[in-house]
Amino acid sequence: MSVRQIRVVGDPVLRAKAHPVRRFGDHLEALVEDMVETMHAAAGIGLAAPQVGVLERVIVIELSQEEQDPGSGQLYVLVNPQIARASTEEEAGIEGCLSVPGYVGEVVRHQAVTVKGQDVQGRKIRIKAQGLLARVFQHEIDHLDGVLYIDKLTAPDSVWQVVEGEEELAEARGKVESQAVASPSDGLALA
Repeated sequence: MSVRQIRVVGDPVLRAKAHPVRRFGDHLEALVEDMVETMHAAAGIGLAAPQVGVLERVIVIELSQEEQDPGSGQLYVLVNPQIARASTEEEAGIEGCLSVPGYVGEVVRHQAVTVKGQDVQGRKIRIKAQGLLARVFQHEIDHLDGVLYIDKLTAPDSVWQVVEGEEELAEARGKVESQAVASPSDGLALA
């Protein structure tokens, strides 16, 4: 296992569409182990393979046990994930991203989703998620299609700069202490 470099906004791999996984085995298991270790090292709650430069449809998610959310503390590994069903109810929330360090923004997501995919052995799985877990599934699956949360902001000015490394704290609080609005001149590509 090893910690891989997390690609950041501006890297073309983040805008490419990931390919479906067709071969299961040692290569995939090693990728997943590295992704989990990388996510933990970066204090993240989710990671998609393109974020470590691999254009394969693989995501890992693990909410902190302290979260008051169903599914907290459990590691989710999905290969070829798809949203099979989404609630009509949506909710705005604050998101950050390991690939957009130092910023958080407001994004509207479905409150509940059913995700289908495969595990690392290729067996079919289906997960029902709500709240934060549903939001993270949607965020990570977007990465597989080359979409970043900054593409889905509720408004162009609904992204804020925070102390780098404290994005998760800002998300958890549901607000941002620093109200400095990011702009393209800050080096953040909003398009």
